[in-house]
Amino acid sequence: ATHNKDLRIQSYNTAASILFANALTTTLKFSVDRPRPFAAHPDVIYKKGVGGPLSFPSGHTTNAFATATSLSLAFPRWYVIVPAYTYAIAIGYSRMYLGMHYPSDVIVGALIGIGASFLTFQTQKWITGM
Repeated sequence: ATHNKDLRIQSYNTAASILFANALTTTLKFSVDRPRPFAAHPDVIYKKGVGGPLSFPSGHTTNAFATATSLSLAFPRWYVIVPAYTYAIAIGYSRMYLGMHYPSDVIVGALIGIGASFLTFQTQKWITGM
């Protein structure tokens, strides 16, 4: 709206990190082919959420942490970082609570999201020479 070039670059960077993280997550989901906890342990874990048949890694957590990291890198202020990561952690916890993911699914999803954001941030800095 303000024709701010830096803001536009940061938004492209955020979108690129989310797309890259989703590509990695989808590739891993089909490579590992791990069933969801409620499917593997129906006597202990009850399905309380919606999702496809594959568990590892958590796509919701990947997206939440990619977004939180991108926002934190673009706007390094505590009032951006704390709510962004609080939201991302809540998403990861909710996926386990709903019986959709194991803790390892959530941890790897978070690492993919964070890593993809850092990689796209550093790549953008390298390309623009900043």
